[in-house]
Amino acid sequence: MKKMQIGMTGIEVPAVAVGCMRLDGVDRKKGEALLRGALDMGLNFFDHADFYGYWKNYVGICEELFAEYLPMTPALREKIVIQTKCGVKIGPDGKGGMMNISYDFSKDYILRCVEDSLKRLKTDYIDGLLLHIPDALVEPEEVAEAFDLLEEQGKVRYFGVSNHTPMQIELLKKYVKQPICVNQQKLSLGYAPIISSGEYVCMPDERALSYDMESLNYGRLNSITMQCWSPFHGAKGGIILNEEKYPELNAVLEQMAEKYGTSKTAICIAWLLRHPAKLQPVTGTMDIQHLKESADGMDITLEHDDWYKLWIAAGNNTRA
Repeated sequence: MKKMQIGMTGIEVPAVAVGCMRLDGVDRKKGEALLRGALDMGLNFFDHADFYGYWKNYVGICEELFAEYLPMTPALREKIVIQTKCGVKIGPDGKGGMMNISYDFSKDYILRCVEDSLKRLKTDYIDGLLLHIPDALVEPEEVAEAFDLLEEQGKVRYFGVSNHTPMQIELLKKYVKQPICVNQQKLSLGYAPIISSGEYVCMPDERALSYDMESLNYGRLNSITMQCWSPFHGAKGGIILNEEKYPELNAVLEQMAEKYGTSKTAICIAWLLRHPAKLQPVTGTMDIQHLKESADGMDITLEHDDWYKLWIAAGNNTRA
């Protein structure tokens, strides 16, 4: 199994993370089987966010279910790495629901979110805390104060962000003394503007626009682990695997799966892992077989030309 380090933390984890966003969408039997199966495969890195589950149930339910399905004994806690996110605030919609969303990186809100996550996860520390979606009203001095307290109290081992641009990270770094170890962004074989902006730079193509402000190269320059959420989604919507919207891509995926003796799922993961930025895909599946196929991708190293064949089949052509 391929391992990697989170930023410069020295914390070694599998190159594929288990995303827990949909844990409330399956029954207890399936949820327990998925988490236990993940551990049996050596996948001991679990990605959360404090508000996961609100769209179907309530804020925090996925963290609660995780702790129920994997009871937090001291022995188990030592074996797993838990990362969660904070900063998304869900409020009443005025109709009896909880749909109004805002973002809050204030010191008090960060500290409150962490305390709530610790209670739900039934643990006294979180390995990694990410600021989830940028807060336009962020006061980085407050973020720094919150991070200092959480580090001093031993409640968080490392810090990072999600969906942030390099300049947003630079602003935080002006005040935050802890390294920003992670940036989690949407990235897949079927949706890769983070990569295409660099490939199309000399061409009259809108893909040459760097909407993310070079997050990928910035991460490489600053030893920030780039985690990829939605690693199977496509630019045309939906999952790329076996989808009619992506006939050419699926044909090449089939060829590659046959060549490397694996599944198309594994090839998608291997494509991400082949990039020298040392990406870490975050799965979202609740299907144990799909998770296993994702894990298989860690044992495949795509040939240089095969990476580009897939890239072109996904709708990119750097030679056009």
